[in-house]
Amino acid sequence: MKLQDILTEDCTSCAVPLSSKKKILEQICSIATSHIPEHSTFELLQSLLAREKMGSTGIGNGIAIPHGRLTGTNQVVAVLMTTEQPVAFDAIDNRAVDIFVALFVPEDCCKDHLSTLQSIAKLLSNKQINKKIRKCTSNHELYELINQAE
Repeated sequence: MKLQDILTEDCTSCAVPLSSKKKILEQICSIATSHIPEHSTFELLQSLLAREKMGSTGIGNGIAIPHGRLTGTNQVVAVLMTTEQPVAFDAIDNRAVDIFVALFVPEDCCKDHLSTLQSIAKLLSNKQINKKIRKCTSNHELYELINQAE
């Protein structure tokens, strides 16, 4: 599954003025709650934090793909967020992160989950796309950029 297949415009936030890993994860969960009403913001946050405890989801080059598995849901939800300033995120290359693509997936969809993560990582390995993402100034512009990306 591609990011374009699961991302909605209301789950896209551009140039958010947050400066800590925890605040960013909380904001991501707050946004996702509207699409996963059977789970609270706290439950969503716990799913992301459980994954972060296994190792940072900061994949390098200023990008993180936090993700969590959820019981009692059958849909995949993505949240795309950029921050005004890069934030320390314990990424594998020790660089601060300013592009976040979060995924919330059903617990029993492991295979789909991995292919979606691969698809997102491939998209974000394109330096031109990342440059354009970082230049976006509105949620709509960011959403449209992703929708038009190959």
